Amino acid sequence: MERPELPLPQLYAFVELAEELHFGRAATRLGIAQPPLSQQIARLESKVGHALFSREPGRVALTPAGRELLPAARRALGGLADGLAAARAVGNGRAGSLRIGFAASLALTVLPGLLRTFRQRFPEVRLNIHEMTTAPQIAALRDKSIDVGLLREPPTDEPDLGFETILSEPFVAVLPSTHPLAAGRTVETAQLADSPFVLLPREVGPGLYDRITGLCTAAGFTPRVAQHAVEWQTVCALVETGLGVSLAPASIRRIRLRGVAFRAVRPGTARTRVAVAWRRNDPNPLVGQLLTALGEDERQ
Repeated sequence: MERPELPLPQLYAFVELAEELHFGRAATRLGIAQPPLSQQIARLESKVGHALFSREPGRVALTPAGRELLPAARRALGGLADGLAAARAVGNGRAGSLRIGFAASLALTVLPGLLRTFRQRFPEVRLNIHEMTTAPQIAALRDKSIDVGLLREPPTDEPDLGFETILSEPFVAVLPSTHPLAAGRTVETAQLADSPFVLLPREVGPGLYDRITGLCTAAGFTPRVAQHAVEWQTVCALVETGLGVSLAPASIRRIRLRGVAFRAVRPGTARTRVAVAWRRNDPNPLVGQLLTALGEDERQ
């Protein structure tokens, strides 16, 4: 198939003249003199191989070939204008797509406010949200399948990634409501030494896993893990059945299960970090826009 040339100046000249049907007025609209306008039309007619305008004293009219070309010329110029506007919007960080990974527990804390703020400011941006734990988020950032991650306990050995803490949460004990420790308002970590634990597997969130087991070690025991579960909702459901207890970020208290009790942990100095993660030197301007929205959401 022959690939037609796109003589844009000639198309602009043609459309203007077709609308004005007067060389002087069309030249004025284009901001050029009349002779260059006539030259542009002559070049376009040479490419088409037919006259596009009939020229008579005091009268300019479209020929059948000109009438046939006019709708296509308008579509071509309109499509180009739309494309340029879309490209500018993407380049300015006002449009485009952004892929966000997030830890499921953050749907209980920072994620709703962040998405609300961002969508209000950038309604033309397509957001692709992916629920995943910390380790898969780090891998997805490395292979560029997500642009931003919201995760817990970020690693310290990823020089190509940037991390910024956006939230710090205390821990709570997650207990079956029938557990003797559920009768009190607080729990000392050491009091959990004889109970089996339900925890997230270390491979999906090594930082958080080590943080929790480190709390137990500091209290003088190594937790006996009876069951693993990838999501906190499942952890709480297994605790409800009596399979064990757990230590979890405080936001997990928003998971409402009748047979589960959440109690503050003593000492209460231990906290878990929530961070936003991104690739350093990422050319996507929407990454910076999201980081700005996160900062504003924190201040509200």
